[in-house]
Amino acid sequence: MNLPLITLQSGGLILPLKVTPKAKKNDITGVHDGQLKISVTAVPEKGKANQAVLKLLAAKLRVSRSQLEIVKGETSTQKQVFIHNLSREELQSQLSSLLPSC
Repeated sequence: MNLPLITLQSGGLILPLKVTPKAKKNDITGVHDGQLKISVTAVPEKGKANQAVLKLLAAKLRVSRSQLEIVKGETSTQKQVFIHNLSREELQSQLSSLLPSC
């Protein structure tokens, strides 16, 4: 399994996501086509799934919720999340520990 395609941008990083709403549990499930796969139990209504995604990412990546922002794909299953003030090395290290077969 590879790591997702992380893009460096001024002030942080862009992390591409493939989100599955209405799943059985909240979890990071792997990487596919350069996107981090995430499942959340929340329904995709009124931003509930987006909030669940950001909460899950904050917990798993050990960053504050305020460091995360959906910058593309708010109404899509394919999203891009901007992570403020985190280096590529830190993010890759966190993802490697979450995705042990990387």
